[in-house]
Amino acid sequence: MGQHEASLLNKPSGYYQSNREDMLQYVPPGTKTSLEFGCGCGGFSALVKDKFDAETWAVEINKEAAHEAEKILDKVINSDADESLEDIPENFFDCIILFDILEHLLDPSALLSTLKNKLTDKGVIIASIPNIRYYRTFVDLVIHGNWDYKDHGILDRTHLRFFTYKSIVKMLNLLNFEILVLEGIHPTSSRTFKILNLVLLNSIDDIRYKHFAMVIKPG
Repeated sequence: MGQHEASLLNKPSGYYQSNREDMLQYVPPGTKTSLEFGCGCGGFSALVKDKFDAETWAVEINKEAAHEAEKILDKVINSDADESLEDIPENFFDCIILFDILEHLLDPSALLSTLKNKLTDKGVIIASIPNIRYYRTFVDLVIHGNWDYKDHGILDRTHLRFFTYKSIVKMLNLLNFEILVLEGIHPTSSRTFKILNLVLLNSIDDIRYKHFAMVIKPG
């Protein structure tokens, strides 16, 4: 096991317990099969199961979290993302879920490309991705010169990749995905940002958001 995988396994328990209700709006109506990578204790996929009466699969690297998820989901694979792929059926899922996962991977493009084959004809991938240009991170770097890794958040010490709005678009275009939704979520409440963005004619609007939410399908 690599050092990065060990770091994920040693996250505090609360790291695996977020239900991400805010992302439920992006799950397409009519979803009957779903697959979530990094499901934690299974809270979000349980919401999908309840709302859509869906068959819910998940992948979770943390053994204790996977065990909890098994109690409420249909199938849970205790593995990292890459190793799980051979156990995941092709052309099966209406919705594949990646919440704050891509930034933890050595090659997020490779996973996205492989997941195309796991989708049904109407299937989509929904994801949330941290924004490295988020206002507070931006100020900390540009104004204060700080780039301090932490146990969670945008500068989580287990992040291997960093994304901006433009870099997400470039990656998806290179992989020939159709972007159905790509929008900012979790905006800053800073009045200073609002004034600065107004003065700059909304040219830095992308740094308002802590995450981007996306819904994509193979092009």
